[in-house]
Amino acid sequence: MSDYLILAGLGVVMGLTLVLPFSVKRVEQDLEAFLFVMGMAAVSISGLWSRGLILQALEEPLAITAAVAVVGWLFGLFRPRLRGLIAALCGKLGLGPTIFILVAALGLGSSVFTAIVSAIMLAEVVTILKLKRDFEVRLTVYACYAIGLGAALTPLGEPLSTIVVAKLKGPPHDAGFFYLLNSLGAWIIPGVLLCAALAARGARAASAEHAGLREDAHDTHKVILLRAGKVYLFVMALVFLGAGLTPLAERFVAGLPTWALYWANSVSAILDNATLAAAEVAPVMTDRQIKFILMGLLVSGGMLIPGNIPNIVSSAKLGIKSREWAKAALPFGGALMLAYFILMSILVK
Repeated sequence: MSDYLILAGLGVVMGLTLVLPFSVKRVEQDLEAFLFVMGMAAVSISGLWSRGLILQALEEPLAITAAVAVVGWLFGLFRPRLRGLIAALCGKLGLGPTIFILVAALGLGSSVFTAIVSAIMLAEVVTILKLKRDFEVRLTVYACYAIGLGAALTPLGEPLSTIVVAKLKGPPHDAGFFYLLNSLGAWIIPGVLLCAALAARGARAASAEHAGLREDAHDTHKVILLRAGKVYLFVMALVFLGAGLTPLAERFVAGLPTWALYWANSVSAILDNATLAAAEVAPVMTDRQIKFILMGLLVSGGMLIPGNIPNIVSSAKLGIKSREWAKAALPFGGALMLAYFILMSILVK
């Protein structure tokens, strides 16, 4: 097959991957299976099938899948003590500092106990706090920004970080477990703390007799295992998709200027950022390009509910509507995108 036909075929696969999950409800509901099919199609078109790729696709999802299952089960055991812990913190520190500590812990801790479990913990915390609904929506949005940023610090945190480390394992980046922490930590950690501070702002005036938002239901062991299985299939699909789309990324995406890479990824507000990372990131890119791509994906991913995993999980469990989310998230997300772009343009060489 000629190079032009390969690139055209991969362009069709990438177009379907980006458009159908947003426009077709059935595809959105069965996203893991759809991406798996698209991944196999991309690898087939590229002619990149190999024993090594298959082994990588089988092995890469293991760590994050185990984390989702084990930590989800452990949180189920810890959940009855959470109310007492929050009450003790509020009694000693006050409501505002307690919210700051909880959001910062969920954000930074998500890199270890995964964005999915952090979002489930957040839903439980919001239910316990019993605050006014508009404040709880804003708290949830800022906390999900913190979780979405913090989860990217290690390959355990979320599929985006898992797939990026997998794609950059070889030369010239030689990405290991702490690659993203070393590369993005100086940008992500202050962002998490800022989100925690904004989540806590005005907490004293937000108390209410009854919770504005309530978690829909606690997860059963069956739900935890099913979620872990979906994560495994999702990451496996992204490994295939990322490998198959590499010729397209190397030919077109790697040649774009950093400002274009950053702002183009504002589309992550409506499209899953892990899928975009799998399609865009390639080993031939410079560290600067990778930083701009990832920060564009991570920040814009918080703007709307479909943008990342914590948004989807938290909004579903707490019953937050898309319009409510957008009203609270878009102004902050736009300002944060601009602030990061200016600072990174000056400081990242």
